[in-house]
Amino acid sequence: MDTAAIALIVALIVTMACGLEITWSLGLACIVAVLLDPNLTFVVISQRIFANSNSFSMLAIPAFILAGDIMSKGGLSKRLVAFADSLVGWISGGISLVSIVACTFFAAISGSSVATTAAIGGLMYPEMSKRGYPEDYSAAVQAIGGTLGIVIPPSIVLVIYGNITGTPVGDLLMAGVIPGVICCIFLCIYAYYKAKKYKFPKAEKFSFKRFLHSFKGAIWALVMPVIILGGIYAGIFTPTESAVIAVVYGTLVCLFIYREVTFKSIWEIIQSTAVGTANLMILVVTAQMFGWLITYYKIPQFVTRFMLSYVSAKYMFWGIIILLLIVCGMFLEVGATNLILAPILAPIAAAFGIDPVHFGLVFVFLLAMGQATPPFGTCLFVSCGISKRSVGAVSRQIVPFILVEIMCGVLFAMVPVLSTLLPNLISG
Repeated sequence: MDTAAIALIVALIVTMACGLEITWSLGLACIVAVLLDPNLTFVVISQRIFANSNSFSMLAIPAFILAGDIMSKGGLSKRLVAFADSLVGWISGGISLVSIVACTFFAAISGSSVATTAAIGGLMYPEMSKRGYPEDYSAAVQAIGGTLGIVIPPSIVLVIYGNITGTPVGDLLMAGVIPGVICCIFLCIYAYYKAKKYKFPKAEKFSFKRFLHSFKGAIWALVMPVIILGGIYAGIFTPTESAVIAVVYGTLVCLFIYREVTFKSIWEIIQSTAVGTANLMILVVTAQMFGWLITYYKIPQFVTRFMLSYVSAKYMFWGIIILLLIVCGMFLEVGATNLILAPILAPIAAAFGIDPVHFGLVFVFLLAMGQATPPFGTCLFVSCGISKRSVGAVSRQIVPFILVEIMCGVLFAMVPVLSTLLPNLISG
């Protein structure tokens, strides 16, 4: 392996071990690699940063953060939480369950894990903190819930995977429904266990009168997902454009219906969102630069060749794939891992007799999990940006959730019917 490539990894590990923030650790590691590589200059760094930032889909991040801020301060969030609270708030960990389920529903709107974390996290994190949940745990719930954004259709990553591997995109999208719901259930079970163990607060007993009252107050908030979901599936606007629709809708409702914000306060919310987004984008862009250097030095291919040289059976292959993608998820951006490893691993999976749709779903599910794993998890970054908590502190709270998703990944790998049932029913 190239000296600069080794220095890239070593510099990251050393700077993180010294307690440096992840943004500066990633940045310094990139600088060390460029200084040691005669084929690279800092002009390349600036070009890559511009290329990574010049993405239409990234516009969804500030837009959904802004929508969450407006709804949180304008009355929509508290009414929506009151309604959800009337449904499951009486259960231990009710608000954390609401966050996870809300992320699952929003995944069917955005097709993006980062956008899901930004939208739901901006809405639910303040409420969890207000109700006395530990702040780091509250941020972890938003990050892990967001990972379902690229599993449940529509999923941009599944579409790209299908295009580069020749797997039917329609079948891949349908394959994500059952695993996405199952993962949501397992995450909720852990959140319930955590709440019972640490005696997190819960609301009063279920009341049908309270349910009707909260539904009346939350009706405008409940209509928004219907508008967004219907617009996307009708082809009226894209998931990124839906973020702007959410901002406009939330602003109109908060200004003229709930009347809990003014034009002056809207401007203050926009300023606050701009500052938070700027800090978040520095982190995201630095991480993308690190991911590009990982790709440039062909580190994933090196690891893949090394591990696959010892494969002798299908289950051993699955074990290596799960381990490989867990490691890649810690350091690589989802798009890079998808583009690099999918064309390499899909033919090998077929040689072992694994259904292409089954393998594609498990592959993307494990990529999704990587968006919450430190130090590179983009959902983790977004959640920390929303909550203003440190990556290290939130990472400690998110580890058990990641173990739950690893368990789900193993389950999906070992039980193909969970991925292939719906595609086979529809095509059959």
